[in-house]
Amino acid sequence: MEKLVLPVIAGPTASGKTAAAVALCELIGGEVVSADSMQVYSGMDILSARPGADEMRSVPHHLMGCVDPSRYYTADAFRADAKACIAEIAARNRVPVLCGGTGLYIDAVTRPMSFSQQSDPALHGRLLAVADKPGGRTVLHRMLEEVDPESAARLHENDVRRVARAVEIYRLTGITQTEHARRDRERQGDYREIIFGLYWPKQALCERIDARVDAMLAAGLVDEVKALMKSEKDHPTAVQAIGYKEIAAALRGEMSMDEAVFQMRKATRSLAKRQMTWFRRDPRVIWLDAAGESAGALAARMRDLIEAFRSDSGN
Repeated sequence: MEKLVLPVIAGPTASGKTAAAVALCELIGGEVVSADSMQVYSGMDILSARPGADEMRSVPHHLMGCVDPSRYYTADAFRADAKACIAEIAARNRVPVLCGGTGLYIDAVTRPMSFSQQSDPALHGRLLAVADKPGGRTVLHRMLEEVDPESAARLHENDVRRVARAVEIYRLTGITQTEHARRDRERQGDYREIIFGLYWPKQALCERIDARVDAMLAAGLVDEVKALMKSEKDHPTAVQAIGYKEIAAALRGEMSMDEAVFQMRKATRSLAKRQMTWFRRDPRVIWLDAAGESAGALAARMRDLIEAFRSDSGN
């Protein structure tokens, strides 16, 4: 059986992935499968910058707001859910388009990932408990640095769940997450993926990030954080989202709201840098210069490349 050609749109936060994916779906009869580790959770519409109905323009979007934020949701769980979505979309003779900025989720779908098949929720919980103590995030990150310095360099200490997961993988298997990923890259995946990366010059992307933060504030970010703070223990994922800890700190009087917004912008820029580092290491990515291009123009270029790719692959 020939493998399904799977278009993928990747890139840093605020790079215009959703708009490009929607425009592409309108051209090729597609539906979006989100690959965003925050947008998958419910109750975090603004924190996760989940697109609204006007942005989605009647194009079906899958795996958004479908997981309770208290749930322990792994890359393996995402892979199973995403593959089920992809199969269902393809069965209706529509084109699944994987879109998001979480490189681990994209790899989970497009590459075999043996490490994610093993998990120990009890161990993971103990590692998260380390991070809950004063200075614990730094301690947990150092634990990872001792066994897997490459993953430690890739993950910020505030990305507690992923840091804990990387430590968990090593303790369960005796092999680092970095080495598992290297081995997985040598295997063949289930699809013939064509991955597009949206590139922006650094300053232009920073300006887009600032504009997004302003839009999130205007949309009611402070009120969303207030609501989540009331049940913080039941929403451990929300606590990890950029914007939550900054706005929450301002609401608790620990810093001014202006400082919170500044720190949120800074953290979002750091996230974009880490995302670019991840995707630049992937030789499969076809980079498209998004500066000065409309979503429609980018989508037309993608469509042409997909058609050529299908012809070359015989699919």
